[in-house]
Amino acid sequence: MNFFYVLADKMYGNNKTIIDKIKKFLIPLLAVLFFYQAEAQKILIPMDLSQTDHLKAYGIAYWVLKQGHTVDWLLNYRGGSFMMDYSDLFATECRIRGVSFESIDGEQASEIYAKVQSDNVNMDVVKLEKAPKIAVYAPPNAQPWDDAVRLALDYAQIDHDIIWDEDVLSGKLSKYDWLHLHHEDFTGQYGKFWAAYQTAPWYIEQVALNEATAKKLGFSKVSEMKKAVVRKIMEFVANGGFLFAMCSATDTFDITIAAMNIDICGPMFDGDPADPDANSKLDYTNCFAFENFKLVMDPYVYEFSDIDVTNQSINNPDLDYFTLFDFSAKFDPVPTMLTQDHVNVIHGFMGQTTGFHKRFIKKNVIIMAQREGSDEVKYIHGNIGRGTFTWYGGHDPEDYRHFVGDKPTDLSLHKNSPGYRLILNNVLFPAAKKKKLKT
Repeated sequence: MNFFYVLADKMYGNNKTIIDKIKKFLIPLLAVLFFYQAEAQKILIPMDLSQTDHLKAYGIAYWVLKQGHTVDWLLNYRGGSFMMDYSDLFATECRIRGVSFESIDGEQASEIYAKVQSDNVNMDVVKLEKAPKIAVYAPPNAQPWDDAVRLALDYAQIDHDIIWDEDVLSGKLSKYDWLHLHHEDFTGQYGKFWAAYQTAPWYIEQVALNEATAKKLGFSKVSEMKKAVVRKIMEFVANGGFLFAMCSATDTFDITIAAMNIDICGPMFDGDPADPDANSKLDYTNCFAFENFKLVMDPYVYEFSDIDVTNQSINNPDLDYFTLFDFSAKFDPVPTMLTQDHVNVIHGFMGQTTGFHKRFIKKNVIIMAQREGSDEVKYIHGNIGRGTFTWYGGHDPEDYRHFVGDKPTDLSLHKNSPGYRLILNNVLFPAAKKKKLKT
């Protein structure tokens, strides 16, 4: 600013009146320019291979939203990067959590926005406006390490509540934007673990807990309670909720819908025989994702239906990979958001439900990832009423074969897991500006 004073003095000499007028004009002008420059500064959190901790980066984005600020999600730009207004507080939080970031000025930010929104690139920007309220459906005795989503949420430091049957049936879902289901069995068959684990203490405890809860809530059978829970979750989605599921929750949810008026549980599960004609009575009309499937009724077979690919999967960690599909960021922002990653080929992983045979997926469902050279679909998305659902096959993206009693996955050893990134894409998805999602 002194430069302008010296220049004015040389131009107008001792004409104090003119110099005072110039000062009076320049001081507020330069103050405005300085303020604008400060406001224009941004924090860029790159999500390409340069990022030190992809998973905690999602936690930073969520935390910034919790502070009442917005975050721009730069779809397909450097792996789906995040941009936000600069703040010393935000920068400090990134450093504390070990998340790489770049401080950029207004001109650099403008160049990035111009590039992302250019017509000739498959990129776009989606504004994240409000931190979603998150719930995870799990019994009170469930261990956090037995659910990949809870591991991801805890590691990324994203707030969430644990709810179960009584909460769902009492109407508490209305408090939340996003609900996760994991290796739940909504059919009332206790995961079909009976044949292998009927004498195991954890299995006996699980059965006792479910039966006590059903009795408390006025249901004669656990299977009837689970049907009521599924109906409540269906209402949650139809009214605008975001539902995400992994492992056996993906297929048992639709199986329960199709068998809403049928007894598909054998006597070892509910005390009376299953309907022998159950497969001929299935109604797929209201199923979210699948149709024309058949149930595996044998209680000694560790499988619910022919939807799942586990028994026909490659079952070889050295050869098992699935590929994320490309979508138009400007015309298909939802699947684009859900597939943001720094790689497009991801190591496969198994679960009680590993993936889905393509032939059973409804035509209006979006397939987002598939194992090449097979009909094994890994990742799907669809709309129900005003809400959405996303199914992700498998149990734990960094534990190829997760067995009962396995040690928990240490995500500090998998900070850049592309498989876990797909989970966290779904967590941030509800924060997106709704008008943008309708384009």
